[in-house]
Amino acid sequence: MSEEKTQEDIRYQTIVFLNAVVPVLKPIINETPALKKAFRGKTGVVQISALTGELGDDGHPGKIATHLIVEEGEIEVKLGEHVAPNLELEFASREDLNGFFTGDLKLPKMKGALSNMRLLVAIVRSLLKMSALLGATEPPDDPDDQALLVKCMFYLLTSGISQLNKAKHPLFRDWAIRQPDRVYQLTVVGREDLDAYIRVKGGRSKAVRGSYTRSKPFFAMAFDSTRSALGILLDVDDMIQSTVQQKIVMQGAPEYGAELGELMQTVGGYAK
Repeated sequence: MSEEKTQEDIRYQTIVFLNAVVPVLKPIINETPALKKAFRGKTGVVQISALTGELGDDGHPGKIATHLIVEEGEIEVKLGEHVAPNLELEFASREDLNGFFTGDLKLPKMKGALSNMRLLVAIVRSLLKMSALLGATEPPDDPDDQALLVKCMFYLLTSGISQLNKAKHPLFRDWAIRQPDRVYQLTVVGREDLDAYIRVKGGRSKAVRGSYTRSKPFFAMAFDSTRSALGILLDVDDMIQSTVQQKIVMQGAPEYGAELGELMQTVGGYAK
């Protein structure tokens, strides 16, 4: 993306952060013992939001949001605004929220912080862990960290594609409308627990965590290991060389892989 972003690019970027990036907090928390412990026994609703600069249907300032429902330490992520969150990190604009997630520390207004301080500490620690993990430029050495990063990136990319289609981004909308009823899956051989896929039909799309089991996916991008997956996803390995060495196998027509790759690259561009 260019430095001079259009208002539409700003809107799309906010959608990616709230609807595709924030939801990966769930696996990060669940698979990081220190964070799991930080949420243990806690209950409440945490919302991350940005004001849109427009008025909503109720006459109040409009906002775009994603919220986490915490129930005795268990996390569920829901897209959209909650009517009465216990704790809210509210950014003054989409630009401020995007800047926060890209390293420009414009802090949000923290509503309910004083009465939910432990919950605030837990969510801030989780956001910092997510930033460090997704900000990696090289594959982590630890196999568990590799697997977690692959899972998060698979989830982020498939959700990002679906969300940008729903937001009517021209590139994603054109792609989705041309699909009859197809499933595109990202997978690591032998690690089905990391799988994610997107199902698309006539303009409608849905991102799903896990493997598509009803039939063989129309197209699958299959990696031979988490290290090979990260080599491509972090753009540190050569795609052609990895294909020749069978570190990555396109299970389907190559032209569909090229289209999927362009969509993934666009989502990744917004998420940086």
